[in-house]
Amino acid sequence: MNGYQQVNENAPAPANMPQSTVILTIGTRRSKLALAQTDMVREALCEAHPGLQVAVEHITTKGDIILDRPLNEIGDKGLFVTEIEEAMRNEKIDLAVHSAKDLPSELPPDMALAAFPKRADPRDALLSRDNLSLSELPHGAVVGTSSLRRACQLRHLRPDLQIRDLRGNVDTRLRKLHEGQYDAIVLAAAGLIRLGLHDEITQFLEPDVMVPAVSQGVLGIEVRANDERTAAFLALLDDPVSRLMATTERAFLARIGGGCQVPIGAYARVEDETITLIGLIGANDGHVVRGEQMGSTEDPVALGSSLADQLLDNGGRALLMLNNT
Repeated sequence: MNGYQQVNENAPAPANMPQSTVILTIGTRRSKLALAQTDMVREALCEAHPGLQVAVEHITTKGDIILDRPLNEIGDKGLFVTEIEEAMRNEKIDLAVHSAKDLPSELPPDMALAAFPKRADPRDALLSRDNLSLSELPHGAVVGTSSLRRACQLRHLRPDLQIRDLRGNVDTRLRKLHEGQYDAIVLAAAGLIRLGLHDEITQFLEPDVMVPAVSQGVLGIEVRANDERTAAFLALLDDPVSRLMATTERAFLARIGGGCQVPIGAYARVEDETITLIGLIGANDGHVVRGEQMGSTEDPVALGSSLADQLLDNGGRALLMLNNT
């Protein structure tokens, strides 16, 4: 591989080693958004460690290849991750930059999340051809999304809307909207902002209106679990508040055990020593169970698990069974 250097991943870079002798290779999907996010991390690494050489390797995942079916029909966990992890195991790459919402709630034991950079906007965003908000869309308007979570909440908020599947990269989705195939579409605000497409947004959907995906707006930087050297380089990119948010939300998801086949959302806010977590379990027909809990920053996993148990006991378990029938 161009720019790849075999190293002992167990050994941190010695303090007296010239940084220019160290090369890290990032694995990434080829989409414009994935490349933009990878470039953000590459620049941050180079700024934090002057002289560090960072290469980029493009990897195609199963989720990138199959575009003619809804995500929930393709498979469950790791649609955008598995091939990248395999490249890491084969030491073709040293780290991977993921949209953390695409990651399974539990990683393989030989993988670890070394850094969560500062979270971007976690909200969903509505984009409509006629610049109409969600409440202003006409009866029977066609709204596109590839997310069961968004579809469920849209049906809950506006049962009259026609929800249709929408696949493809951001440019493809925008083209379909502008061509009139949809009256509106819903995408993650963070991705649009990172691509410089803020002006396309008609309405930000607040978390109390539409609960975001777990870790939406967060980047998760994955490494081999035994690769102390790469983890050491990434330590300066880790944002403690973003890590708390992601850990809390991922614990909620792990307790429920859901993937892309179940409408699940969670959003954590951190203020001082307190985390406030909003959670949602939904059914494909628009029924939802929502709840909120507060807990200490000392144990984010306990908070995520506790809210999950509460929602499961309050009707969420029945909704999960409904989704599987």
